[in-house]
Amino acid sequence: MSHPTPQVLADTIDKDGWLTGARRVLSPNCDERPTVTPISLIVVHAISLPPGQFGGRGIEQLFTNSLDPEEHPYYREIRALRVSSHFLVRRDGEVIQFSACSSRAWHAGVSTWQGRERCNDFSIGIELEGCDEQDFEAEQYDVLAKLIAILRRSYPITDIVGHADIAPGRKTDPGPHFEWQRLRDLIAQ
Repeated sequence: MSHPTPQVLADTIDKDGWLTGARRVLSPNCDERPTVTPISLIVVHAISLPPGQFGGRGIEQLFTNSLDPEEHPYYREIRALRVSSHFLVRRDGEVIQFSACSSRAWHAGVSTWQGRERCNDFSIGIELEGCDEQDFEAEQYDVLAKLIAILRRSYPITDIVGHADIAPGRKTDPGPHFEWQRLRDLIAQ
């Protein structure tokens, strides 16, 4: 089995909010941010489609409204969802960007952080390919830490939280296998 050439991320977000070096898959599930709202929050998510399976096309299909409900029974349940994220970090560290950081991606849903509602207005969503039942890959932590550093140079990020932190009781991701201290240590390096 041959391995793909490692992805090279540049250390820049261009003026339109695109990460240089990330693969782009455009999602229609975004809109304009409120003009006076600075981007100050990063929300870390976890997703696998079908649930507990990695490496397939399901996540990209979900974020582009092209899930085939006949491909997996679970897809019938979620096919009407209109969601996305700014970034996806695959198990092998590949970064896919679905919408510009300057856009409001529909990742947080009903959410509150430090008394502010509608977290999509002021956050960047980063999905990790993963689930509540399994550890994340070392490559994902490395890429996530680098991505956060790049975003912090471009935006006044003050907090990094999980989806569960902004939607408690409704969401659990990135889940119990996500090592927050490991991420903090990598960011500090």
